[in-house]
Amino acid sequence: MRAVADILEHVSRLIVRPSGPLSGEVVIRGAKNSVLKLMAACVLATGRYVLRNVPHISDVEHMRLLLEAMGIQTRWRDDDALEVVRGDEVTPEAPYELVERMRASSAVLGPLLASVGEARVAMPGGDDFGSRPIDMHLQGLEAMGARFSLAHGVIEGVAPRLKGTEIVLEYPSVGATENLLMAGVLAEGRTTVHNAAREPEIADLAAFLNRMGGRILGAGSSVITIDGVDELRAVEHRVIPDRVEVATFLSALGVAGGELDLRGVRVDHLDLLIEKLGRMGMRISPEAEGLWAMSKGRPRPVDVATLPYPGLATDYLPVLVALQCFSTGTSYATENVFSGRFRYIGELARMGARIRVEDHHLVIDGVERLSGAPVRAVDIRAGAALVVAALGADGETVISDAHHIDRGYEDFDARMRAIGADVQRVD
Repeated sequence: MRAVADILEHVSRLIVRPSGPLSGEVVIRGAKNSVLKLMAACVLATGRYVLRNVPHISDVEHMRLLLEAMGIQTRWRDDDALEVVRGDEVTPEAPYELVERMRASSAVLGPLLASVGEARVAMPGGDDFGSRPIDMHLQGLEAMGARFSLAHGVIEGVAPRLKGTEIVLEYPSVGATENLLMAGVLAEGRTTVHNAAREPEIADLAAFLNRMGGRILGAGSSVITIDGVDELRAVEHRVIPDRVEVATFLSALGVAGGELDLRGVRVDHLDLLIEKLGRMGMRISPEAEGLWAMSKGRPRPVDVATLPYPGLATDYLPVLVALQCFSTGTSYATENVFSGRFRYIGELARMGARIRVEDHHLVIDGVERLSGAPVRAVDIRAGAALVVAALGADGETVISDAHHIDRGYEDFDARMRAIGADVQRVD
């Protein structure tokens, strides 16, 4: 296994300078928030899997290292096809040095308990924007017969055979819904999850599990029914496109102006985002292979608030706030999903943004231009938001800790340059 430091400790900066309007074509990569869970689901059955439309991002590399630490082989077959080979023996342990870098690593809990009967998983890390407890994951799995203990920061679970049951989630948690899907597919009897998350990534995971031989109904609705089966098989699957990438490139277009064609987009996953951007003044039209968008002038002020799907995704908010910084009036932004996700606001303020934080609300007074400044990316989407904001800033913006951006965006700087932005990486 490659040294963890080779991937995890790479540090770089992005330098962004003002440029003209954006133009050209962007091919949207596979969804980060889906592919990591699909990789975790490969624990469920022996055989050779092929996942297509997989982005080359560091979180995928982190998950590859985690699977390899468990004895599961992975390799790139071609540009975007990842092969995963699960043999008969699996080490049911997710070590801290890998788990601390990526919260999605908690997704291996359900498949390990369902297929191996035990799991040892360090408490997950990832982006630092408030507490995101996995209590609902554990409570749901306990209702299915698993037993957990916590010692020295490691969750240890055992489950000789999970049993289907009725589970009501306190909140439509994406992570908990995904873990229960992967656990229930091999459980004895029927598992029904009420108040389930409805995100497109849930439906993508359910489609993958059904292709493996699972029996899941209702994915994409608030009630999901899973009839357990005795065995599953390895399959091939194409990952859905990343809707957060779409929001990021459209926000960049809103700041810089211009015209873009986004290819490989699922427009049906983006209804509310497109409606909000349209109200800001952007012109967006669906096309056969994606969507076309044009932006000219400063955006109109529009209020946004995050909610579970089909509401606006919490991952959209930082880039939308960066766009709101340039509006012709006062906008409001509300974060209803995660507490503590406003750490990037201080970085935008360093660039001259006029933003007030009031509890979980932001009051944003738009300005015509920001000023380039040294800033720091505190997480994936905050880093992308700083790049978006820098497109409308005079002078040079230097974004440190740009490795956070690499966790969720493939070749972000090169793809921005390809559409006319002046974004350079300095290692």
